[in-house]
Amino acid sequence: MTDSSKYYVFYDGDCGFCNHWVQWILENDKKDQFLFSSLQSEFGQQFLNERGLENKIFSTLYLWKPGSFYYTKSQAAMTIARLIGGKMGLVGHLNFVPKTITDFFYDRISANRTKLAVGKCFLPNAEQRKKFIG
Repeated sequence: MTDSSKYYVFYDGDCGFCNHWVQWILENDKKDQFLFSSLQSEFGQQFLNERGLENKIFSTLYLWKPGSFYYTKSQAAMTIARLIGGKMGLVGHLNFVPKTITDFFYDRISANRTKLAVGKCFLPNAEQRKKFIG
């Protein structure tokens, strides 16, 4: 059962760099717009399989609004930034740059994400855990 009023962020649950950005979204989601699911989870795998997307390699970020659309890679990241707003919201307005260019940079970061991983492990608090779907 999905909540059509929320955006779902699908990310690599085994990636420290990805988990750092999930934590950042949680801390900056003042409008309570996002729910989260790792791509490895049952819910994440269902999302991928229903759309015929790669379900074994987890190098792509997805942002999904139930009942309408999903974004991938740089478009997902820019849309998240735009929805959060503030200073980071400016990044979301770079969508005039062609997707091939922004995805090129996304892919370079994704390929090196394990080297970019932050050293500490994130543990969500009780309120934040409610936003994760398994």
